[in-house]
Amino acid sequence: MTSARRFLYSLEQIGIKLGLEQIRALLNALGRPDRAYRSLVVAGTNGKGSVVAMVERGLRAAGYRTGRYTSPHLVDLEERFAIDGAAIDAASLDEGAARVQSASAVLPLPPSFFEATTAIALERFQDARVDVAVLEVGLGGRLDATNVVATDAAAITRIDFDHAVYLGDQLDVIAREKAGVIKPGSLVVLADNLPVVDAVVAEVCAARGARLVRSTAGVEVSVIMANGRGRLDLATPRGRYPDLAIALRGRHQVQNAMAAIRLLEELSAAGTFTIPATAVQIAVEDCVWPGRLELLRAGSSDVLLDGAHNPGGAAALTAYIRETYGRRLPMVVGIMQDKQVAAMIAALAPAASHFVFTAASNTRAAAASTLAALAATTAPDIPAVCAADSRQALAAAKPLGTPVVVAGSLYLVGEIRRDLA
Repeated sequence: MTSARRFLYSLEQIGIKLGLEQIRALLNALGRPDRAYRSLVVAGTNGKGSVVAMVERGLRAAGYRTGRYTSPHLVDLEERFAIDGAAIDAASLDEGAARVQSASAVLPLPPSFFEATTAIALERFQDARVDVAVLEVGLGGRLDATNVVATDAAAITRIDFDHAVYLGDQLDVIAREKAGVIKPGSLVVLADNLPVVDAVVAEVCAARGARLVRSTAGVEVSVIMANGRGRLDLATPRGRYPDLAIALRGRHQVQNAMAAIRLLEELSAAGTFTIPATAVQIAVEDCVWPGRLELLRAGSSDVLLDGAHNPGGAAALTAYIRETYGRRLPMVVGIMQDKQVAAMIAALAPAASHFVFTAASNTRAAAASTLAALAATTAPDIPAVCAADSRQALAAAKPLGTPVVVAGSLYLVGEIRRDLA
């Protein structure tokens, strides 16, 4: 391991740190690499990564050189930084980390791990001479490190309860934090949301002179679900897409696809980019996003990986299982302790035949025994056992039925996905 990478990993002990002063100083020391290309941002609670993946794919299909920054990674840190859809290699990451380590010497305190990785992404994108970067907000929006970037447009996905310790437990407050990514005079595409969220986003857009486009406004859509994926006949104010097959599984991806499509269309209509209808179609039909309702083979069993890590994501997974399989499935579940653990277990329970609780190899992970104790109260009718680690958990779940569902944390999904590779 290089010294720069050791420096980077040492920053994980700092934990989550919200605010823009550090990242702004760090980017200034790097010569503001984020100003070398256009940038778009995707905020929200659920669906951020899927929308980022679709939008990036559409821009790439339109002929633009793209950078994509997402978090967390599933297996390798390099996954967070993609150029033209492909993760950067280890040497490139090490080079970026070395530059960020050198630049961080001017800071009064070390950057957080997320601040450092954000700076690496922006610097690597400049080095690769991308035309446009698509950035996923890490936590919240207003004080997230990505918000230091001057973005042309934002997509805001479904907003729900998550990270209550940092964002609060009132939906209007959470929405206002996430709406903090809206820049003056920019384009904002808002996915279908509850009225309280819609009202907050509309208020912020009006105050900042941003143009608000609701992804469902003026849209006609019919949906047929086949093998867990949606097929759409979609007409928007900008175009028509008959028989559009969404690559990503789950009915909830319909709303994500509509947000991505409307963002691409409006960017093209504004002249920011030139994105033909064929590229919009490719964005939806040729999108890959691992760890989100991803079905893999494990010996004689199938494993359905889904990073559902909050009550909304857990509810979407449950809806998918009930619609697609029509029966309860065994679940391997690990959840971070700063999440709404009881609410997540309650949301998963209607689709679970058995729970096998475990903990990912992460200091934030809740103990399996803690999850089991909560399940005894929250879902007392679901048989539950504990496993020491993800491998033992999967082995315990396989005899209980197929597919085995793995959910509750992208960290857990990543560990099991690595073992299945």
